[in-house]
Parts: sequence; structure tokens; C-alpha cells
Amino acid sequence: MLSRRPLAAALRLAPLSPPLLLFFASSSSSSSSPASCSSPAASASGPRGCSALRMDTGAVEPASTGAIWSTPSVEPRSISIGKQIFCNRSLNMRNITAVGFDMDYTLAQYKPETFEALAYHGTIEKLVKDLNYPEELLTWQFDWKYMVRGLVLDKKRGNILKMDRHKYVKVAYHGFREMSKEEKVAAYGSTLIRDSFDEPDYALIDTLFSLGEAYLFAQLVDFMDNNPAKVPSGTDYAHMYRDVRSAVDLCHRDGTLKRMVAKEPSRYINEDLAIVPMLQMLRKSGRSTFLVTNSLWDYTDVVMNYLCGPYMSDVSSSHNHKWLEYFDVVITVQSQAFFMMIIEQDCLKLSLILGNF
Repeated sequence: MLSRRPLAAALRLAPLSPPLLLFFASSSSSSSSPASCSSPAASASGPRGCSALRMDTGAVEPASTGAIWSTPSVEPRSISIGKQIFCNRSLNMRNITAVGFDMDYTLAQYKPETFEALAYHGTIEKLVKDLNYPEELLTWQFDWKYMVRGLVLDKKRGNILKMDRHKYVKVAYHGFREMSKEEKVAAYGSTLIRDSFDEPDYALIDTLFSLGEAYLFAQLVDFMDNNPAKVPSGTDYAHMYRDVRSAVDLCHRDGTLKRMVAKEPSRYINEDLAIVPMLQMLRKSGRSTFLVTNSLWDYTDVVMNYLCGPYMSDVSSSHNHKWLEYFDVVITVQSQAFFMMIIEQDCLKLSLILGNF
């Protein structure tokens, strides 16, 4: 954690104080309901699994493969992602005294074609090397345009669902195979009887981080159906999902992904020249700004230097910490849920030079 002054003082907070405005990827990047997702359409060539799984894709009618999960735009979008609006109602900023940001997928918008592919292949390596999955998985490829947020994974049955706000399953796939109406009714009931679609049997694809693992899960479902003897003994769909999650966690925990990003931020992160003017505008208006991220300080420093100022390729060197001028408080290696609990308390201070508490 890093703070140049106590958090409560820096944010000018007290019990029953005016509200904070927080921008977190977990809330700002997901749809209000599974049916309202407006992500890029699926690839025109239809569901794409690994090469071993594409032998039966001809059985899927072309009409169902062009836009499986979302409706494509008639014309290419001319408005950049940073200028699109993703909210349901307007917000009066008059009573907002402090504005907080998450870093990953909020200020730092990762490129799915490179970053998600990196995470995808890293996850497969963990499955093969640490969890005894067959080496042929290493030849699989990732289609970053296929999945969208707002879908639901059925861990027990190996299905991917798109529902409306009434929890009616409108589209369902088992792996990459579209389920018939009869199969959907048999699995998820009629209009009067429906499942709750909650954990632990279901998982919501609600962040950009989860797109790659959802795609990999669909590939593994098809792979196990066609090659049951090739997966670890005793593995079912739910167990396979847990293995994918464990492999994803291993990738993030050992720092492999972020070391690659830190070496070449421009390859994995979209440059956004509007970030600094936005932060300056907020601070000139008299509001405090703060950054809360689960990432380590070294990685946060690299990413924010890239977004807010000159990037220095040598991570071990002394960085220009000019980006800190745009925030009253920066908190790293922090659980955002825990942050909400301690927001009115003073925080420990981290020395920038020594890195000690």
C-alpha cells in the first residue's frame, strides 16, 4: 500500500460523508444482465475449437454461427471504446468528493488479441505441466472474438448459456455444439420452473479476464466428449472447470503474465491519451482521486508509467514516478472488497524507495 497521507484525510472522508465514485472493472465492464451484453460479435466462421475438434463443425448450420452470443452491428463502430457510454442512468457529480479507479481493464485496457491469448496459452501450459492434461492441448488456438460477457457456464453439464433478465435460457451450447430446444427444456425446465443459476454449479462470465478461460472450458468439454480416455482419470465437467480455474490462478500467481506485459506494455495495453487530461480535470475541480489495484507495486508502476508518461523498459531501474501526481492515494496488492471495509481507517504507508512498511 502506498499513501502520502492517511487515506481518510486524503479522500476527505468521515462517517456519513458524501459518496465516492469508484470505477472498477468488475462492475463497470460487465453488462447489467446477460441479455444486454453488447460485445463484438462472434467470428463469422463460427465456433472454433482446437484443430482436433473442428471435424464436425460442418454439421452446424451457417445461420447459427455468424452471431451466436450477440447481434452484430450493420456498420463498423466509429466510436472508440473509450468514448462509448456503459451506464443505465445519469449521475450528478455535484456531491462526489473523490473518484477512485481500478487499474486492470479500467484505466489499463488490455488488447484481447494479445493479452488474452497470452493468458490462454499460459493456462494450457499449466494444465499440461502441472495437472497432467495431454500435450496435444499445446497446439490449440484461441479465438478472442468468440466469447462475450454476460454468459453463464454450467459447470456440471459443460454448457454455455445466454439468458434473458427472467433467467430464460435463450441460447445454449454444449461445448461448441448448439443444444436443441428439447435439450434446453430437459436441462433447465419450462417457463415456470427454472434453476437459480448461482454458484457453486454455475459461473458468470462477467469480466474480460474470464473470456479466455470460458473459451478453453468449451474446448475441453468437446475434447473430453470425443476423447474421454485422454483426460485425467475421474475428471468430469465440474472437475475440469476447477482445473481451468486453478491453472489460471497459477498463471497470475507466479507472475508469468505480468512479466511479459511489463517487458512490452505497448504490445498488450491500448494507449489512451485521454487518461491524464481526465485525471487533471477531476483534480482541478477540487475532487480527490485514488487508485486501487490488486496488482503488485512494481507492475502497477510500469503500467501507469506507460499510460501516464514516458515508459522505461528496464523494470528494475528507477522510474519516473510522475504519474503519482495525478492521484492523492495509490493502493496496490489490495482486495477491493477489503478496501471498502477499511476505507474510513488510516492505512499503512509503503516507502517508495525501500519498499518497506
